[in-house]
Amino acid sequence: MTEEQVLGEISKAVAQILSDKGLPAPALTADTELLGGDLQIDSLDLAMLVREMEERIGFDPFQDGFIDFRTAGELAKLYVK
Repeated sequence: MTEEQVLGEISKAVAQILSDKGLPAPALTADTELLGGDLQIDSLDLAMLVREMEERIGFDPFQDGFIDFRTAGELAKLYVK
């Protein structure tokens, strides 16, 4: 998958997380901050997002430990092989 495709999958997963909370899903860009920005997700939601991405993409970039990321684009880059 390309970085753009992975970003699309992240956007879909975030939209589902927010929908489950009864919240609207804003447009997501590579520069969107996942925590502390305009998205109304918390650290538990972020953990669910990472788990969902592992299922969608087929591998876990965090299997050897945590990798720091802040934006949707930085997360997307972790899933591009």
